[in-house]
Amino acid sequence: MLSWRGPGAVRKRAFHSYCLWTHHEAPGLGAAENAVCVCDGGERGAFHQKGASGQPYLWARLDRKPNKLAEKRFKNFLHSKQNSKEFFWNVEEDFKPVPECWIPAKEIEQLNGNPMPDENGHIPGWVPVEKNNKQYCWHSSVVNYEFEIALVLRHHSDDPGLLEISAVPLSDLLEQTLELIGTNINGNPYGLGSKKHPLHLLIPHGAFQIRNLPTLKHNDLLSWFEGCREGKIEGIVWHCSDGCLIKVHRHHLGLCWPIPDTYMNSKPVIINMNLNNYVYAFDAKCLFNHFSKIDNQKFGRLKDIILNV
Repeated sequence: MLSWRGPGAVRKRAFHSYCLWTHHEAPGLGAAENAVCVCDGGERGAFHQKGASGQPYLWARLDRKPNKLAEKRFKNFLHSKQNSKEFFWNVEEDFKPVPECWIPAKEIEQLNGNPMPDENGHIPGWVPVEKNNKQYCWHSSVVNYEFEIALVLRHHSDDPGLLEISAVPLSDLLEQTLELIGTNINGNPYGLGSKKHPLHLLIPHGAFQIRNLPTLKHNDLLSWFEGCREGKIEGIVWHCSDGCLIKVHRHHLGLCWPIPDTYMNSKPVIINMNLNNYVYAFDAKCLFNHFSKIDNQKFGRLKDIILNV
């Protein structure tokens, strides 16, 4: 949902919350130190070019975290009464190893050529989603590098009250970040697929905007989340004019998540998956092929989608 700049655009702090959020433009709203590029909906991902060929590629968020000794030192520092002094990291020794293909996020602080951790003690970064990587098998299920397309959920272009699942060219998603939602992601609050037939989708950050935005007051936000149909979401992210982002999570207001009837599951969804224009056949077991069998079918809710497997 956010408007990130590809593997990277992380501001000062990385919040570790998952699930679908809606976003709202907030020109002039000061964000500064506490603003972040936040991810919602499930697992974080970004499209960026990879390799000399410049092929569009999906990258998954992977933060480099401190080892046990460094984490203990850092926690002791945070709880110390003398924590006004600066904490010093040794990036080469204090952090767990990451894959060679890992790259640090853009715009994070650098010291002597080394990326520095944020105030949570993590170094935000990205790794490319390879086709046969079991760790990112659900990510890879929603992209096809051969045909350079991705399985995307967003509003229908002609009907804002209708959701659409379609195959989107990777070139249209370059330098964006997206969220992975589905069967095996964070408790599956949208009821997608089943254990036998898992189903996953990508949602571009910023794809869902709030129409009736509450004011930035505690009681107004609380009333909006509790009493408004549009408020049956995990949270709000404000997009600021300086590129920073601010989020309010239901948990910040003492509200629970997930909830039984989410706003996303109150909308009908149509399948737009005509693959006849592609020269070669898709793998019979892939999600693109399964969705092509129900092309142009309309369902009352996301959880009502049944694939012809």
